[in-house]
Amino acid sequence: MRQSRHMSLAEAAANVVIGYGIAVTTQVVVFPVFGIHITLADDLRIGLVFAVVSLLRGFVLRRIFERLR
Repeated sequence: MRQSRHMSLAEAAANVVIGYGIAVTTQVVVFPVFGIHITLADDLRIGLVFAVVSLLRGFVLRRIFERLR
């Protein structure tokens, strides 16, 4: 059974939402260890950029693999 585009996007989005929380938490903990001190708002914005890139990457890869199947 093939996965619809809608479900591919939903799966990729769920993965990214969870990853976003993990990424921002990791930034808050790890950046100061390396001497990087930024505001929480900056952490959230940086995380958002990477989340959007991750969402697009996950969706495109899923569609490619679905087409190959």
